[in-house]
Amino acid sequence: MKKIYVLDTNVLLYDPQALNRFEDNSIIIPITVIEEIDRFKKDMNETGRNARQVSRLMDSLRKEGSLSEGIQLESGGLLRIEIYEEQVLKRLPPELREERGDNRILAVAVDLMESEPAVPVILVTKDTNLRIKADALGLEAQDYESDKVAIDDLFTGVANFTVGAEMIDRFYGQGFLNLEESLYPNQFVSLSEIGNPSHSAIGRFDATAGRVVPLRGSGKEGVWSVFPRNREQSFALDALLDDDVKIVTLVGKAGTGKTLLAIAAGLHKTAEENVYNRLLVSRPVFPMGRDLGFLPGDIEEKLTPWMQPIFDNVELLLTGHENEKRHSKGYKELMAMGILEIEPLTYIRGRSIPNQYLIVDEAQNLTPHEIKTIVTRAGEGTKIVLTGDPYQIDNPYVDAESNGLTYVVERLKDQKISGHVTMTKGERSELAELAANLL
Repeated sequence: MKKIYVLDTNVLLYDPQALNRFEDNSIIIPITVIEEIDRFKKDMNETGRNARQVSRLMDSLRKEGSLSEGIQLESGGLLRIEIYEEQVLKRLPPELREERGDNRILAVAVDLMESEPAVPVILVTKDTNLRIKADALGLEAQDYESDKVAIDDLFTGVANFTVGAEMIDRFYGQGFLNLEESLYPNQFVSLSEIGNPSHSAIGRFDATAGRVVPLRGSGKEGVWSVFPRNREQSFALDALLDDDVKIVTLVGKAGTGKTLLAIAAGLHKTAEENVYNRLLVSRPVFPMGRDLGFLPGDIEEKLTPWMQPIFDNVELLLTGHENEKRHSKGYKELMAMGILEIEPLTYIRGRSIPNQYLIVDEAQNLTPHEIKTIVTRAGEGTKIVLTGDPYQIDNPYVDAESNGLTYVVERLKDQKISGHVTMTKGERSELAELAANLL
């Protein structure tokens, strides 16, 4: 049975191509949504760009017919703009009769539900409270889930096997192991002996050779004085240091070492091995808690509070590395030398980034569309590392299942140039681990 979907503004601002995601069903855009999109179109951020894209798309469709009567979409559905009736708004509960955008959208959906009782009418919105209001009015309401990934089923990047002692000995002896199980490219493997877990081995699935091989990681010398403290960190370093793996995703709670390992590997590849021209580090600008508002100064001074976690990690790495190398370089000197560059994601659109080691920290705050924008900036020879914790999201328009980080993990898990590790064991401190698990 065909359905009628009423779209909220935030759906179109989240995904400008949402009009093509509803197959052959009817899509209703309340006129209020067009008004709200118009208010966003001058913004110089991702939301503003999405608003302009939606406006251009609607204008191109307008040339094919009448939006008030309905226009056939490529998907087979029908798009129509609906004007709300004031008398319908007055029939809503007293609390919802105020002239607000959400109430007008509800009025359109309620009017459709009453005028076409034989056809299911569904309000699609990313606004939790609006879904609650719709349900209270007897309307079916749904979140926009085209890019959702079930967080409990998220690809971990690691496969654990319990095998006989002879298989582990064979792996150590011949330097590879053939397994009958189906594995993804660059998926990491943990082998433990039946009845004797201490007899174990770790490796990586080489999709080209079709077998499990030893890690290509840093060995015993570590990377910039950083040594892996557990298997997950060994897996992460292996992917971070492999130049054939062009995109690495590291997912894990606070304190698991995601950002520190990524920066250490980036400095090693850039400053030590000269594989990449520059280490470029970026993160989305989202405050935790109440925003402090306008920050004075030039762009470097404005960015400092947001990028301070990156600077802290770099200074920690430099301190340990300097003790070994017996020379001193601060992060500012690395930036002056062109080895390290810090840039907000706001200015990354339109850039081409060749031969650089790009780290995007806190990537869980990005939408799938924003992640696509970043990854498509990669030029020849560039490696991209995305790190984040899906359970610590500050962006109100995404959640643990709809953010760009988990989206990339699932969409690229079967690609030979992709590597992923889900990190669960905290190593920052006993207190940090306790807080991450219990608070």
